[in-house]
Amino acid sequence: MSAWISANLINIVLTAAIVLIVGLLIFVTVRDKRAGKSSCGGSCGSCSACGGCHMEKRTSPENR
Repeated sequence: MSAWISANLINIVLTAAIVLIVGLLIFVTVRDKRAGKSSCGGSCGSCSACGGCHMEKRTSPENR
């Protein structure tokens, strides 16, 4: 068993690093989504999804 681990150590380390990075990305994305943050850059002029992204701002009574 130790011979197999030593022969595949680089693969094990790289796989663990990739899993860790993907896990952190998912964690940060979920945390930001729950906090109400957006990945939007704020430039709605060139965005095809600005209608869905900023819908609540346009339909609020203050903006009418």
